[in-house]
Amino acid sequence: MLVQVNGEPMELASGATIAALIDQLTLTGKRLAVEVNEDIVPRSQHVHFTLNEGDRVEMVHAIGGG
Repeated sequence: MLVQVNGEPMELASGATIAALIDQLTLTGKRLAVEVNEDIVPRSQHVHFTLNEGDRVEMVHAIGGG
């Protein structure tokens, strides 16, 4: 299926979850904020949240500094 990730088209397996997408992008373990179709998805739901054809995913990597 085709989804948009940060404005770029990406092909994913049907039924892919946010956790699978994060793993595919090698971002596992990073501090991320994830939004799907303009709704924030809490980290606790990443494993269970199934993406659908045409979804728009936005990911922001939190970076600390001082």
